[in-house]
Amino acid sequence: MAIHRLNHAVLFVRDLAASVQFYTEVLGFTTVDMTPDHFDGAAFLRAPGSTNDHDLGLFEVGPQAGPSLAGRRTVGLYHLAWEVDTLEDLADLAERLSRTGALVGTADHGTTKSLYARDPDGLEFEVVWLIPAALLDDAAREARRQIRPLDLDAEIRRYGATTRGGLGVSRAV
Repeated sequence: MAIHRLNHAVLFVRDLAASVQFYTEVLGFTTVDMTPDHFDGAAFLRAPGSTNDHDLGLFEVGPQAGPSLAGRRTVGLYHLAWEVDTLEDLADLAERLSRTGALVGTADHGTTKSLYARDPDGLEFEVVWLIPAALLDDAAREARRQIRPLDLDAEIRRYGATTRGGLGVSRAV
């Protein structure tokens, strides 16, 4: 038996309401009514189009919590990557993340096209579109060894705005 995908992630956040607002309004998650009775300070969210019970759990630790030092002074998780279906979806999220000041970078990883952003607590995450297996070529596979700036308009011209992305490692379904 082998693990085959990530089911959900749980984050500690300073302000639950601000985090729920960010993940729902900017990324399009919806809340899932599953917080245990008599338990304040938690929320569960599902990503658009997800088949998971929930994709993200948020637990409030309060305004006194310091920033995450993972990768700077301590070990810890760097980021989670959320996958989108189309480059049109990626472009829409780029605009929304930019408008809210959350977008911190973009990258072309050859087989994947990525946005990097931070949530209200400064926790970084990635939003990624995968080249579908039928459109993968040797140049894209070789480019995985590099990180280049993302030219989203050029990628849309190349692959099409509504072309559905690959599944996992861009293998045919």
